[in-house]
Amino acid sequence: MYSSLQLRWAITAALAALTIGHAPLSAAPGPCERVLSRIGDRLVDATCTESADLTTANPATTPANNAIATLPALAFTPQTDRDTIAPDPPHRTPIAGPVPGVQINAGIAEDQQGQARFLIRLPENWNGRLVVAGASGTRSEFNGDFTWSDYVVQKGYAYVSQNKGTLNLRVSDAADSAACRLNPSSTTFVHFYDVDSGMPFTRWATFMAEAARLGRALVQMHYGQDAQHTYAVGTSNGGYQVRRAVESYPDLFDGGVDWEGTFVDADPPNLLSALPPAILNYPDYVASQFDPSSTAAKNILAAGYPPDLTTSQGGTPASLWGLYYLGFWEVTMCQWQKRLDPAYDTYGAGLGSYIYVNRVSFSDVAENVADFRTTGRIRRPLITVAGTMDALLPIDTNARAYARRVAAAARDDVDKKAPAYRLYEVQNGNHIETFKQTFPQLELIEPHAQKAFDLLVSAVESSAELPPNQCIPRGGTIDKNPAQPGHCTKLLAP
Repeated sequence: MYSSLQLRWAITAALAALTIGHAPLSAAPGPCERVLSRIGDRLVDATCTESADLTTANPATTPANNAIATLPALAFTPQTDRDTIAPDPPHRTPIAGPVPGVQINAGIAEDQQGQARFLIRLPENWNGRLVVAGASGTRSEFNGDFTWSDYVVQKGYAYVSQNKGTLNLRVSDAADSAACRLNPSSTTFVHFYDVDSGMPFTRWATFMAEAARLGRALVQMHYGQDAQHTYAVGTSNGGYQVRRAVESYPDLFDGGVDWEGTFVDADPPNLLSALPPAILNYPDYVASQFDPSSTAAKNILAAGYPPDLTTSQGGTPASLWGLYYLGFWEVTMCQWQKRLDPAYDTYGAGLGSYIYVNRVSFSDVAENVADFRTTGRIRRPLITVAGTMDALLPIDTNARAYARRVAAAARDDVDKKAPAYRLYEVQNGNHIETFKQTFPQLELIEPHAQKAFDLLVSAVESSAELPPNQCIPRGGTIDKNPAQPGHCTKLLAP
């Protein structure tokens, strides 16, 4: 016989055993169900995960390449995308431990083209702030996972990213009039989604803003309070998105950090004016046995490019310019030309023979570039971090050109107090962090971009004075009293 106390214990134990591993029927909905039910129809095909770790130490944080079965190969390549702007291990963002929270991957319902994608990470230990990241190239919303997401979620920031409203690319062939070959010696052609009808580059700013709106809404729904501050970060074309964010959407952003942002203006210099001389002259430079005093080398330098670096690997010469020539110069020029000046004969006339100032008289290219230009009229604090050895977006025709534009806009608006702007130049920094593995003379930009983010937050939230414009020496850091204020005197330092 059981005593009444023993009977109560037995019943309690039995009920507990029945509920182990099973939510009671009356349980409140979890955070995923609660948030997704409240966001309504603003997201499509949403996947929500209650994650034990939002950092990339968790393999599930970044999906596999081609993880969306309905898309062709190469349209969605998250793991490749996060590698494109990150340095090689062990120089990536250190991860101290797991960051539990909620992750949502989805499409953006507003997009009539059905390509805009969205990512948000909501850490349990939220610090009350939101970071919105741009994406480089035509990369996915997972582009910043190593460089930006890992850095900020460990500090407690909610993190949002997007894909500029475009998928990446698909394999095509030479018969496709909108296709680009991968490099000058390749027989493989790819079709970038952002050259299609209805995909103007003006979408890039639009979807940076929409990601901020969605992120702020989801933060409020998940945490029950609004984000105190929202910051924009991004690299390359993502850096361009940051500039447009602080120029056009001051109601959504409190400041931004752009790392190697693309300068866009209808007046040269721009990508369409700077890339052709490099494409045209590089083969002659190779024929000269990489002679820095050759006419071809001088022509590339005159277009604004930094000096070349050369080395020998197993008896085979390697060139920094060569890495850009094979991987970036022509395919980038092709993509922009197909979007902005589609009537040009890409491979008949040749991309090296493209003369932007002449094409202005024969096409709408100037108007198309002007539609998404960077004005320099920033309305929130902004920091640009750029490397002197960038051979895709040379510093004088991009970072310094934008700094000049910001200064000119401030002079035009002399009756208004301009937000703080800083340009931090990284001596020997270049556009592709992994190139340091081949050329140890190069310096990484990632640690300086992350430091700039912390400085921006202190300036916005604590009224701290930003360190002045400066050249960050090799092995140095951003300094309140820099030894080299202003521009670096040389693009390449020993």
